[in-house]
Amino acid sequence: MRKKALSMILVAAMASAALAGCSSAPKETATPETTAAETEKKETDAKKEETTKAEETKKAEEAGGAANDMLAGETGDIAKPGDGKGQKVVLITIDSMDQHWVNMDKGCKKAAEELGCEYKWIAPDVKDDAKQIECVNNAVADGATAILVAANGPDAITAALEEADEAGVKIVQVDSFANYPCVQKLGTDNRAAGKIAGEKVLEALEAKGVKEGKIGIVSVNAATTSTVDRDEGFRSAFEGTAYEILETQYADGDAAKSKDAAANFISQGCVALFGANEGSCVGVGNAVAEDGNNIVAAGMDKSDAVIQLIKDGSLICTMAQNPDIMGYEGMYAAITAINGGSVAPEYIDTGVSVLTADKVQ
Repeated sequence: MRKKALSMILVAAMASAALAGCSSAPKETATPETTAAETEKKETDAKKEETTKAEETKKAEEAGGAANDMLAGETGDIAKPGDGKGQKVVLITIDSMDQHWVNMDKGCKKAAEELGCEYKWIAPDVKDDAKQIECVNNAVADGATAILVAANGPDAITAALEEADEAGVKIVQVDSFANYPCVQKLGTDNRAAGKIAGEKVLEALEAKGVKEGKIGIVSVNAATTSTVDRDEGFRSAFEGTAYEILETQYADGDAAKSKDAAANFISQGCVALFGANEGSCVGVGNAVAEDGNNIVAAGMDKSDAVIQLIKDGSLICTMAQNPDIMGYEGMYAAITAINGGSVAPEYIDTGVSVLTADKVQ
């Protein structure tokens, strides 16, 4: 909405300039000294100028429309640049290990610069409910007026969020959600993303002539909503087939532990694997690489390590989320709420894309 509004202002300004240029210029009057050729040339030049301005206006309009396509349904009172002065917003993520969170932090920083608010990112060093609760409490004690939080689990953090809410802190949830009301939720449709990953694995297996066999999933834990949803979505892609999806193995999103879990699946004769987050995906890819890239494997999240594994043929694809958009738009939602504006919709799907070898070369 902010980008679209700015683009509309730009378009209006350009259109006004174009109209002013057309109406204020004095008309040329042919004199005995002005030849027909000269008059024709001036008219042609004027038409070219009008055409150029019209094309520039059209491009600006298209840019304005494209800039916010993902959030085309967004409504409500949207904060403007500078509205965050005097406010303090804190991003609290599940951990600080993954590049996914680094990208979210970048989105938050960009929005904070535009809004003029104070901002910082804090997170546990590992995925741990008690440590994340401590982060929430510390943010409130430090004077945060809003927090963006990616919950490690749906319920463990709710008491801390309630205390923050009672203290007047605005809460925006990003990526992984807790069972607690908030200003807005921004994240991926994880079931859909998991199902797409499953469909890609299924296609690759069929292309190899493999129509049955065991499939393993390496995930974070049994509580984190986002990865649980991806697990369920992945499994749904194989309903009605002859494949057997084994019990999910949890490795805390740690790449080394995930590699061990994936290697265990490979030793059981699995024909395919799925890593449900960045660390799990890297672990799966490394295990497949050590096995000679004989297993079909896919994962979630984009990082330099994941992209290299796709280039090397150890992963057929990954589902790339948009954590930068979650952070950027979440910051605007927080400042809007702080200033008493209404924020809608309640949930924004920030999208996902499939990265395959042909897209990362």
